[in-house]
Amino acid sequence: MSGGMFLTLGIETSCDDTAFALLEGERRILASVIASQVADHSPFGGVVPELASRKHQEVLLPLLRSVLEKTGVRGRDLSLIAVTAGPGLMGSLLVGVMSAKALSQGWGVPLIGVNHLEGHMFANILADPALVPPFLCLVVSGGHTEIVLMRARGEYLCLGSTRDDAAGEAYDKAAKLLGLGYPGGPQIERMAHGGDEKAFDLPVGLKSSGVVEFSFSGVKTALRSVVQSLTDEGPAKGKLPVPDLCASFQRAITESLLVKLRLAVEQTGVRRVAISGGVAANGALREGLAALGKKLGWAVYLPPKEYCTDNGAMIAAAGYDSYRRGRRTALSFTANPSWEIWER
Repeated sequence: MSGGMFLTLGIETSCDDTAFALLEGERRILASVIASQVADHSPFGGVVPELASRKHQEVLLPLLRSVLEKTGVRGRDLSLIAVTAGPGLMGSLLVGVMSAKALSQGWGVPLIGVNHLEGHMFANILADPALVPPFLCLVVSGGHTEIVLMRARGEYLCLGSTRDDAAGEAYDKAAKLLGLGYPGGPQIERMAHGGDEKAFDLPVGLKSSGVVEFSFSGVKTALRSVVQSLTDEGPAKGKLPVPDLCASFQRAITESLLVKLRLAVEQTGVRRVAISGGVAANGALREGLAALGKKLGWAVYLPPKEYCTDNGAMIAAAGYDSYRRGRRTALSFTANPSWEIWER
C-alpha cells in the first residue's frame, strides 16, 4: 500500500477470542477477523484457561495471514502493532504479547501494549466521532462491571465496580443453573423474550445504597432459591417456567446497572453516557439505557453489537490514540493479568 497512511494492527487474545484488525488512521477499519472458542468451551460451561491458550496458538497465524492477504498490506507497511497486555487470562495474554513482540522485531514496527478495558471504551469512540470526553462508560462483561469517567483520552477515574461477580459472570451462572448453554447472556436474553419479567421479584443489589457499586450475589442466590422451591414442591414440580425466570433475572440485572449509571450521572454532572463490553450487546440493557437517556436528557452512545465483544479493532483504536499521545512501550514489557489504568 502507498505511504502516508498510518496503519495499526490490533491483536486481542485476553480470554477466549482470537482477534485481529487493521485500522487506517483513527477509525477506518480495513479488516477485522475473530476466531471464537465458544464451541470449545461450551461442554465445560465456561472458559478453560489452558484450552484457551492452546486454541489461540492454533489460529493466530492463519488469522493474521488472512488480514494481510485481504488488505494487501505487508508487515513492513505497518506503522504500529497494538496488542492487549491485560487484564485477562495470563496464558491467553502471553500468546498475543509474545507473538506481537516477534512481529515487531521481525518487521521493524513499533509496538504498544493496550489495556483491554480501555480498548472496550474506545469501541465507542471508534464507532461514533461525536463521542468526546468527558463521558461516563459502563464497562460490563463476563469479567468486569465498572463505571468509568473518561475525563480526557488517557485520563480515567473509576467511580465504582462490583463487590463480587461481574454481570456477565452472573448471567453465565444463572444460565448454568437453568440448564441453558454457554455463554449465558445470549441464552438468557433469547429465553426472556417469551417470559414475564414481573413473574418473580428478584432483588436488585445495593439499589438504595447511594454508592456507585454493584453486587450480583444476592440475585443469584434468590434465583437459586426460587428454582429449588419450584423443583421440590407444588404443581410446577419438575417443570420450571424458564422464560419467566430468565426475564425476571434479566430485569434485575438491567435495573441494577441502570440505577448505578443514573447515580453516577447525578454525582458527576456528566450527561454523555456510553456502554461497552460483552453485556453491552444485551437488548434489554440497550433499550433500557436509550429510554432512560431520553427521559433524563442524556446523550447516549451504544456501540454496534459486533464491537461489544472482544475484537481487534478496539485494541487498534486505543493503541493508535495512546501512541499519538506520546506513550511508548518498551520491548521488555510483559502481560499483566491484573493491569489497571484508572484512578479510584
